[in-house]
Amino acid sequence: MSDFFSNGWSLFVAIATVGGLVFCLVLLGVAARHRVMANDNSTGHTWDEDLREMNNPLPRWWAILFVLTVIFAGIYLAMYPGLGKNPGSLGWSSAGEYQKEQAEAHKAMSAIYAKFNGKTAEQLAQEPEAMAIGERLFANNCAVCHGSDGKGSKGFPNLTDNDWLYGGSHETIVQTITNGRNGVMPPMAAAVGTPDDVRNVANYVLSLSGSAHNAIAAQLGKPKFAVCAACHGADGKGNQALGAPNLTDKIWLHGWGEDAVIAMINNGKNNLMPAQNTRLSPEQIQVVGAYVWNLSHGAAAVAAK
Repeated sequence: MSDFFSNGWSLFVAIATVGGLVFCLVLLGVAARHRVMANDNSTGHTWDEDLREMNNPLPRWWAILFVLTVIFAGIYLAMYPGLGKNPGSLGWSSAGEYQKEQAEAHKAMSAIYAKFNGKTAEQLAQEPEAMAIGERLFANNCAVCHGSDGKGSKGFPNLTDNDWLYGGSHETIVQTITNGRNGVMPPMAAAVGTPDDVRNVANYVLSLSGSAHNAIAAQLGKPKFAVCAACHGADGKGNQALGAPNLTDKIWLHGWGEDAVIAMINNGKNNLMPAQNTRLSPEQIQVVGAYVWNLSHGAAAVAAK
């Protein structure tokens, strides 16, 4: 409960918790009193003609157990967090417990990953054990976006085609997994010009990859492409330093066709890959990075042979 945005809420929780325990003791005291309500030791209430509610006190063992429960709750709240922002005398927290378990797990696995230290992606790709570990890490952490086969989907890059926004070296892949990426294309319609200019530029972009396009519109859009060349290059082959896609290779991350390109120019796009360094250790990232590298470079090497 350390994330309270106001001290008032922390105080409210603490008062409500302590007040609840005090109320339990008061309720026990009230219920334990023996009140004379009728001469026959009943409350005077009768149901179904002969079913009487007796006025007996609480059993002593039950009352003692109730008091011990309240005492246990008080000791627990003094030792563990539960009274608002009070961390408790033991300083325990679920986040700290998680971090401790993660540290123990990483320590236990360090011996497994030690044998992979200092090896290149090419060498790791030849290690069946490393690739098996990388495959499991990929399935647990990456497949939800990129697919179990790494071929991605609309908005999520295909990792098997050797087409890389930021570069496909093992070092770059490791950097991407570690720190994440935030690819931003701003809306460019205002810079391009009129809606007709946007349509013409879209057709010129399609022509760069030999995709179906309107040739006349493409010629008209070529001069306007200058505002796009700052990121994608004058030849449209992109810029990996900026993460600007290659527009000449017929690989379309966010959809293909005139309408899709027009929408991209008009609306822009903000694509985020979250950093994985809080989920994976550096050793794990090295191995899963080699697995991702092998998805495209391994296949390319086989094809070359």
